This record gives sequence, structure tokens and C-alpha cells, in this order.
Amino acid sequence: MPEGHGATRPSQCSRTASPTTGAVLERRCQVAAPAATATKSLFSKTNDMDKAGNARHSARTKITVAAMESESDSPVHHQQRSAFIRNLVQRSSVPQATRSDARCVPSSIVQFWDDLAKLPEDVRECIATWSRWKTSGFVHRVFDTESAAQFIGRSFGPDHARAFTRCYHPAMQADYFRLCYLFVEGGMYVDADDVCMARDISSLFDGSSLKVQPLCYDIESDSMVSPRDFLQAGANDDGWIFYFNNNPLVACPRDPIIRRALERATQLLNDAADGELPEIQSTTGPGNLSRAVFELGAASEGNDQIQVLKGWDSIAVSRWPLSYRRDTRNWRLSNGKSFHAACRSFNESI
Repeated sequence: MPEGHGATRPSQCSRTASPTTGAVLERRCQVAAPAATATKSLFSKTNDMDKAGNARHSARTKITVAAMESESDSPVHHQQRSAFIRNLVQRSSVPQATRSDARCVPSSIVQFWDDLAKLPEDVRECIATWSRWKTSGFVHRVFDTESAAQFIGRSFGPDHARAFTRCYHPAMQADYFRLCYLFVEGGMYVDADDVCMARDISSLFDGSSLKVQPLCYDIESDSMVSPRDFLQAGANDDGWIFYFNNNPLVACPRDPIIRRALERATQLLNDAADGELPEIQSTTGPGNLSRAVFELGAASEGNDQIQVLKGWDSIAVSRWPLSYRRDTRNWRLSNGKSFHAACRSFNESI
């Protein structure tokens, strides 16, 4: 299911589980964010690669999954990421896109549901709040597992096709597919259980920056922190973890952050041993995206490659409850479990 990972329900999230990595935190480590210059050079290298290959590929999109340095999942490392993202989302001066900026985001809205033949009626109602924008000139597309696999097969090489087959839950498929689609086509990806409440969404497509939604999770209370609290300059607490949701994502084709997140997810999926079921959030979800932002230093001074959507709740809300959230189609009940095996176990228990 394409349900968003970010706004974790208090009753369904482990009290000490980091939403950015899936790792267990015994306590929060206060670590200063790394200097902007430490990540700026890496970001510049990525920009150089994109300038060299900025043209749209008529055939397969070629992405070489570069050899990555050994990754640290220590509490210190992902608290560095949290501090980095906190500084980014609490900036007093945040660049905003204007209609005069170069516009490269296609006017398209993309969603995913693994089996459209079995689309629940309540989810269909959510999707309809986005498909209505077709009357305003937007393209609206909904992919399922089969059509998503076909898109990835046409657009990428065998590494990406194999990685998609290793996504063991529909939510993981949705995570991976959105990165593939946005890297090739650009546009806006939004989860199928989000309800659009806005009267105008055109400003989301202005400018060229990647647009992302900030979130904050409080370990001590096992709950999400309200944006009106964590977005205030200087707001922080020992138990707060700042990260970016991967819903929505608004991007130009070949966005460098999307590229990095896709490269990392592809490698992690393909490097997993047979039978291994990698943790969803940190492999393909918000943890993976947050790490890509951190590693590329998108918040470095002088770089406006990211725009924080501080008012996303005024545009759309995740509908709760929905029928599928009560069974194994809810990724929180199936994380680290074979989806089909979990379905059989669930059906046998009722």
C-alpha cells in the first residue's frame, strides 16, 4: 500500500525506534551538525554529473550505482542527520519558488496502489480528490505493481528491475517506484491515502527545487510533534528526531537528491541476502530520503536545491482510518515480514 511512513501513529510505533533509520535509540545524543563545507563538495560533484547528462533519455535511463562508503547506523550518525535537518527546517529565511523561476516540474500527479482491481472504495475516494485536477490541465496517473514494474524495466537497467522485485511489501514498492518515476519524468508523487483539500496546487510546481515535507518524532512520548511546535526557530528536545517524509515529493527530472536516494535504495535492496527483508523506512522510505538530503548537503549555504513544505497540512491530510490500515496491507504491521506470508497468518487468525 502506498501509505505514508511519516506521521507514525503513537500506538503503532516502537517507543525507541528511530523513524529515520529503523535503528534503536537508547537515548538521544546531542551532536552538532557537520559544517556545510563538509557536504558541499559532494553536492557539487552530483550537480556536475547532472549537467553532463541533463538531456532526457529516449531509451533507458542509465544510473550507475556507485560503490558507497560503509554506512554508519550508530545513534551518533543519525542524530547528526537529525540536527542537520532541524537547522534546515527552522531556517528563518527559506527560499520560496516564484513563477518567474525556471520551471522544470511537469504538471503531473502520480500515485500508486499495488492492485487496482482490488482498490478499496475509501482509498478510491482519496484518489478522486487528486484526479479532479485533470480538469485544470494536470496529468493524473495511478500505477499498480505490474505497470510500475513495466515502467522501471523500460526506463532503467536490470539492477533497478531486480531491486523492485525485492520490495517485499506494497508500501516498499510505492517507495521505490516514486524515486524511479520522479527521477525519469519529474512531477509530484503523493500517497493514495492523502486527501487534497487545496483550492489551488499550481504553486507546488513552480521553481526547480525538490519540495519535501518535514516531520518530527518524539521518542519519549511515542508520538509525532506538531509542526507549529517543531518549526519554531530553536525548538528542540532531547527526544526529538527531525526527518523528511517521502510524501509528497515534487521534483524536476534528474533531481540530484532523488538520484542519491534511488542509488542507495537500489544498492541496499540488491545487496540484501536471499530471504532477508530489509527494514522499510531506512531502505526505501523517509529514512533513506533524509539520509540522501544529509549526505548531499542540500542545505549548504548558497544551495537552494530543497524547499521545505511547512504548510502541507493546509494542502492535504492523510485520511484516518481507512479499511486497509487494520490488516497486513498496513506496512507498520508487516515491516520486516514477507507480505504474502503475513497475509496468510493474518487471515488464519480471524
